[in-house]
Amino acid sequence: MSQQQYPQQPQPGWGGPQQQGYGPAPFQPQPPKKSKAGKIVGLGCLGVVALFVLIGIAAAAGGGNGDATDTSAKDKAVTAGRTPDSTKAKATPAQKTKTQAEQFKACVAKSGTATEKKAVQHVTKVTGADKRNDILDSAEVYTDFTGGLMSDNQGDAKLIASAFTSCYESENGLVTVYGQDGDIIANANY
Repeated sequence: MSQQQYPQQPQPGWGGPQQQGYGPAPFQPQPPKKSKAGKIVGLGCLGVVALFVLIGIAAAAGGGNGDATDTSAKDKAVTAGRTPDSTKAKATPAQKTKTQAEQFKACVAKSGTATEKKAVQHVTKVTGADKRNDILDSAEVYTDFTGGLMSDNQGDAKLIASAFTSCYESENGLVTVYGQDGDIIANANY
């Protein structure tokens, strides 16, 4: 019996002749870079469309339709008296002679809670309640309280600020309650 010899096949990666499908691929040049002009133009158009959408949203939110009716459940003891024709409140002859503090106290006496009525007795002066433009309305309520934000009177000052928000309305208003020494005690949006 003779032994048959089989041809020796080199194992891949051991230095013999390479067979197709084994080993590293031969060097291939990289494909040419694609032009990014289409991507830039597409994103630019998307940016323009997004800008128009934002402008439309801002116009719808800020412009309004001139409708003076409000469906919110917020107290409306004293309203701004706005109509599509007039943006300023028309004051009655009795209101023209009253100070802003007296008008505010009358509003709270008419529609406030018992605790608000008690707290409003400490109000000495109100400024900025008659000037409203719905952009940045700022009203100040001065009291005979002492201390600042951490004073014992802060609870009553918060009640005064709450009563103010019930009496006056603004889209972007801030009422600040001050003590007799000029320190801020409380504030609220109205």
